[in-house]
Amino acid sequence: MQKATIFTKHHPSMKEILNDKSFRRSIILTLLFFGTGIAFYFNGLADLSWVLFMLLPIVLGVAIGALPNRKWALAGATLSGISFLLGLFSAGLAGFLCILYTLPIIIPLVFLGSVITHLVNRYKTLKTNKMQILILPLLPFLIISPIEHTLTENKKDIVAVKTEKVFNYTPEQVYDAIKSVDTLDAEKPFLMYLDLPVPTKCVLEKEEVGGIRTCYFKGGFFSRNNYGGGTITEKITALERGKILKMDVIDYTLVGRDWLGFKEAIYYFDKIDSNKCKLTRITTYTSVTTPRFYWEPLEKHGIRQEHDYVFNNLEKDLERLYGKQ
Repeated sequence: MQKATIFTKHHPSMKEILNDKSFRRSIILTLLFFGTGIAFYFNGLADLSWVLFMLLPIVLGVAIGALPNRKWALAGATLSGISFLLGLFSAGLAGFLCILYTLPIIIPLVFLGSVITHLVNRYKTLKTNKMQILILPLLPFLIISPIEHTLTENKKDIVAVKTEKVFNYTPEQVYDAIKSVDTLDAEKPFLMYLDLPVPTKCVLEKEEVGGIRTCYFKGGFFSRNNYGGGTITEKITALERGKILKMDVIDYTLVGRDWLGFKEAIYYFDKIDSNKCKLTRITTYTSVTTPRFYWEPLEKHGIRQEHDYVFNNLEKDLERLYGKQ
């Protein structure tokens, strides 16, 4: 009787993985490429743009795909890439939300770059024992990034975000409760449990055109080094009790939000029936992040969560001041 032969699949040990040249070299390449990108950004040679978020991961993937063992090369790139981003978070150079939103871009694009290399069969002609060959894909980023920064240095998108809510109080009552807030303490939207800035109070110095209103923020739960904390200072340009409160942003010091520029904050108070008010909040801001089709919806969602938090607190303050209606 012939004995059956049992084939067992070999699972590499951790030692074998660490000794794999493709795994080790992919770690070096990832740290080199991402480190170059961040160094360019902090030295004013790159923007938070498609070149940094899309081109750089793709050319990294092209280099990774040239390594002999693509499986362990991609594993090494993923491990070192996530570690690099977490290092930026630990150092207070990037927020938790920024990292969370960046991962869905860079991971697929690194993989796409490696697939491109595989499809054109370049790994057969590249001499992977020479590191200088593997870093050639970085050249497009080194050339294009400073050019893009020069051409788009003063280009900013202006975006308006509007939120509406009906309160069972008169427009005058709603106006009086929102113009100046000693303490904001309400149910927090989800993103504030990460590192979305949390408003704590708004102080109105003078209730007149030209008056100054300052809003104070603290960092969210996952914030490091007060990331997201700071102030927004507003100057009143129009006001009428129970009608409108319109302000230009003249200064803001939110830590880690350099790519956002706040321009205007407006409250409209519209009377509905005899004792109801539809409050409309409009925040106008500028942004330099690209691609806009990806970042703009995320920016708007974050600002709407800020609006929701202020409205939740306003509901509590109105009930405390005038009773439940």
